[in-house]
Amino acid sequence: MTRIPRRLSARAGRAAATIAVLAAALTGTTAATTGTAAAASGSWSCSGAPVPAGYVITMYNAGGCNNHGSWYQQPAQNRLWTCSGSPIVSGYVLTNYDSRGCSGVGAWYHELVRNGVWTCPYSPIPAGYRSTTYDARGCSGLGAWLTVKA
Repeated sequence: MTRIPRRLSARAGRAAATIAVLAAALTGTTAATTGTAAAASGSWSCSGAPVPAGYVITMYNAGGCNNHGSWYQQPAQNRLWTCSGSPIVSGYVLTNYDSRGCSGVGAWYHELVRNGVWTCPYSPIPAGYRSTTYDARGCSGLGAWLTVKA
């Protein structure tokens, strides 16, 4: 195959993946689990696809969806590493950070809120709780706040 047909073929594949993701996002439907997988329980979705309520992103594949990137979505659960940019499900807080996690995009540790948990920057503080003491060493050096029942 010559250089020009290869480039056209690659562009056509990327265009098809983009159209499939946009169609799924606009209609709320999901695509088949080929190179254009959309949001689903415990499956891969293309970058830009919506994350269903109650779900988090736990893995990243830069080569997925014809090299546009894909994300693994699964239901939220206690004590789970999630990728940076993942939704934070109600009732959960961020308690640790790994800059190398999730294939290098960064990862946050999600836990159900409880009295006496240390939370990272950008963590929501659920109703009925408040932040108190600060520790600059917490959350891998980003700093952490002690979260207690209000």
